Amino acid sequence: MAKIDIGINEEARVEVAESLKKLLADSYTLYLQTHNFHWNVSGPRFRELHLMFEEQYTELATAVDDIAERIRTLGVIAPGTYKAFAKLSSIEEVEDVPSADEMVLTLKQSHEQVVKTCRAALKHAQNADDESSLALISDRMRVHEKTAWMLRALSA
Repeated sequence: MAKIDIGINEEARVEVAESLKKLLADSYTLYLQTHNFHWNVSGPRFRELHLMFEEQYTELATAVDDIAERIRTLGVIAPGTYKAFAKLSSIEEVEDVPSADEMVLTLKQSHEQVVKTCRAALKHAQNADDESSLALISDRMRVHEKTAWMLRALSA
């Protein structure tokens, strides 16, 4: 690959990319968790939750592509296997099929975790003066904060 000259030195680019890898892993794990819940939700709120989970995983599918492409833009290989994501992610996998209420709680906690991952990644992007990564991370954080709020409102 040709030399990258975007005004961010290699060390800083790699540092930002490493933090974005964690965001990618959390986002992909959350995507999978949300899709699983979409398929397996049941009960009186089936339709409402089934449709909401579909909206969420569809949004996440676009997000993981954006994050992976930013990592590549920074000149680093993006992780793309379950093994890599499991190693990098801070979101716990769900073994069984929880109740609808537990799904909502689990997703709320997972979205809040992604917000924390975004906050950590923001620091690396700020240190590198990487406005493009800052914008991406900030946008992701806003989406996850809003989604966590909406999920909290379901159990109020």
